Amino acid sequence: MAYFGRDVSELRQDGVSVVILAYNEDKNIAQALTSVQGWANEVFVVDSFSTDQTELVARQFDCVFVQHKFENYAKQRNFAIDRLPIRSEWVLFLDADEWLPDALKREISALVARSPEENGFFIKWRLIWMGRWIRRGYYPTWILRLFRHGKARCEDRAVNEHLVVDGKTGRLREDFMHEDRKGVSDWIAKHNGYATREAVELFNSRDAAGYQEIDAKLFGTQAQRKRWLRYKVWNRMPPLIRPFFYFFYRYVLTGGFLEGMPAFIYHFLQALWYPLLIDIKYLEMKLFSSDATAGVKK
Repeated sequence: MAYFGRDVSELRQDGVSVVILAYNEDKNIAQALTSVQGWANEVFVVDSFSTDQTELVARQFDCVFVQHKFENYAKQRNFAIDRLPIRSEWVLFLDADEWLPDALKREISALVARSPEENGFFIKWRLIWMGRWIRRGYYPTWILRLFRHGKARCEDRAVNEHLVVDGKTGRLREDFMHEDRKGVSDWIAKHNGYATREAVELFNSRDAAGYQEIDAKLFGTQAQRKRWLRYKVWNRMPPLIRPFFYFFYRYVLTGGFLEGMPAFIYHFLQALWYPLLIDIKYLEMKLFSSDATAGVKK
């Protein structure tokens, strides 16, 4: 682990600390950092030893730059929770391709000023794809990103991880933005890697519920409901067939077709191509190996 940047010994004890995870994000990270500069008490960039200009871009901002080897997102987030010298009561996680609009910052500032009884808050994730907000079929997606320091950890999963909060949780009104500027080639390469990890988890868990910490509940939070659907419905459907049902649901039943070509491209890639790739890799593992990681390359 290496530290670069400003001295953190005299920071305030109240307000919000922002933690940004990054790897080869020189096209995105400036917007993420710009959106929290002058608002957050402190900003940490946890970088997985990027090979592009991410560090150079980040050093142009008032932040603490930390390098830590990446294993998975859960371990990276828990490293940040456990090891960073965070000096604020509240912590906000961002990815480098995400940013905060002014309305959300005002809402968070007002929230932490009144010291709420909740220890964590879900925020709506707004996807901007090819310059367009993909609303139908995907929005709102609620993600827990704001939490009281010391009251949350990330469940230990290789994929599909969630923050688990000790205590009550609430929801914020405003959205945060996801806007990846690296292009579709990078998106495909990244999701090829994600598909490998998803297939490994599916292979290792088979029909079991796996090692989740969030309960699978149909009538729970959005995360609990998604987990219930994954284990009780999705995993019991035939591989190679289920992605077509999912695409039909996302693109047709929820009205994705009403939002033009960018929405079609996104739903095709994310709701059809990506789960198909997971299933293909999963079937390859079943055919050629008893070891979940053999015979499959990212």
